[in-house]
Amino acid sequence: MPMEILKTVQVMQKKAHEFIRQGLKIGLVPTMGFLHEGHIELMRVTRKETDKLIVSIFVNPAQFGPDEDFDKYPRDSEGDIKKAQLAGVDVLFMPTADEMYQGDYQTTVHLDKVTRGLCAISRPGHFDGVTTVVAKLFNITMPHTAVFGRKDYQQLAVISRMVKDLNMDIRIIGVDTVREPDGLAMSSRNKYLNPDERKSALCLKKSLDLANRMFEKGERDAALIKQAVNDLIREYPFTRIEYINLCHPSTLEDINTLGDETILALAVYVGKTRLIDNCLIK
Repeated sequence: MPMEILKTVQVMQKKAHEFIRQGLKIGLVPTMGFLHEGHIELMRVTRKETDKLIVSIFVNPAQFGPDEDFDKYPRDSEGDIKKAQLAGVDVLFMPTADEMYQGDYQTTVHLDKVTRGLCAISRPGHFDGVTTVVAKLFNITMPHTAVFGRKDYQQLAVISRMVKDLNMDIRIIGVDTVREPDGLAMSSRNKYLNPDERKSALCLKKSLDLANRMFEKGERDAALIKQAVNDLIREYPFTRIEYINLCHPSTLEDINTLGDETILALAVYVGKTRLIDNCLIK
């Protein structure tokens, strides 16, 4: 079957109902487009877990702040369509902002504790935009399974919590970060880096590796690990640290002493480009 490209909520919901009537399991991969190998891996995982693969492409204005890069966010609809076809996508859902937020739109989905730290500090309202649009996409595409990348770890934690708290009958799968051969986490924003900044951006992965080595050698003091990570990143030009956090994998609350499992989460500006990365230390 050729891939279908749908652009309205009504038609997408009709198609989802059709799949469900046929007894087919629906998988959803929500994206903002400018697809790369990281997105394709999410599609591969979803394809193995479900009968019908739906990919949404929607650059959601509700999750961008007034000083963020909504207008400059990279877009490539033609390229995305070709990549989705090659990945075996059944339905590509590509709504406009007017289609997703019709008329006098008033509703927001808000989570409390898990959205207080990390990226939420510098991006107030960001996760309200994320949860609201993902809840809408779940209602529109009616997936049995939805797949997200662990690179955006806080986003994954927030969505997992929303699904649990609101009793959504959806299985959430997190997929390990896909990296370039040199270790840089794949991201649509990597295209903003010039060659010198691209080299400096490797400090994120190197700092994650450093923290893991320290843990393996017996270090459990969060402050000492954070200081070592801070010092390493600052050795690289063009870098500005937004946060270095060691936190609980589910609650994302800061910890002082590392236990069996801890998330190390980073946000670092390299030049004008904000990059995030993380790893599970265990």
